[in-house]
Amino acid sequence: MAQPDVSRSTVVAGLVHGTGLTGLVRPASEHADRVGGAGERMLPVRPELRRLLPGGGLRRGSTVAVRDGAAPGSVSVLLALLAAASAAGSWCAVVGLPTLGAVAAAETGIALDRLALVPHPGPEWPSVAAALLDGLDIVVAAPPGPVGASLAGRLAARARQRGSVLVPYGQWAGADVTLEPVGSSWQGLGEGHGRLARRRLVVASHGRGAAARPRQATLWLPVGTAPAVPDVVVPLRGEEVA
Repeated sequence: MAQPDVSRSTVVAGLVHGTGLTGLVRPASEHADRVGGAGERMLPVRPELRRLLPGGGLRRGSTVAVRDGAAPGSVSVLLALLAAASAAGSWCAVVGLPTLGAVAAAETGIALDRLALVPHPGPEWPSVAAALLDGLDIVVAAPPGPVGASLAGRLAARARQRGSVLVPYGQWAGADVTLEPVGSSWQGLGEGHGRLARRRLVVASHGRGAAARPRQATLWLPVGTAPAVPDVVVPLRGEEVA
């Protein structure tokens, strides 16, 4: 007779209790009733990011990776990717990213009361991520090192089975879509005076299937208490607007 998976049971119980999710963690597909109606398969994203993702949003069961690109700003891209779904009612989790700041998440539009943070999961991080995929809508996983194709495939399969979205942070084999910053600049600071007002990030996407064609879009991010910047898509020179 097979022995129970004590390690997985302990991880799940600890996460549910430690993050205050008691009574709320259930199959991610059930959250569709709250987010966008029964059978909803697409979670919303900011308008600037829609053209970078097949279907214009985060498809349940997909794997959307965010990795460092030619320019800084990968954490900002990650937070922007979660913001609209979180604001619409989705539950999110971030595993293995201790430098992620709650203030930055809130300023981006993420609802902190629906955000579970597991900054130091240790060597059990795959079990932690798998447990969260069972019950939350979007799970960010930042592994401490390279991830083999077999493990990446198992976690992606878990997301497909549970109807959640896996968002690996860093190098990840086999993602449906990969987003990365390729350009970055700041506005608002003059020659020796003023303050930073907003940040311009150029984000590139590539992937498989419907995402095979490389695309780019411009993301504007407010900084601190600067006025919010309207959501717009700014095409690059010569870029086709979808």
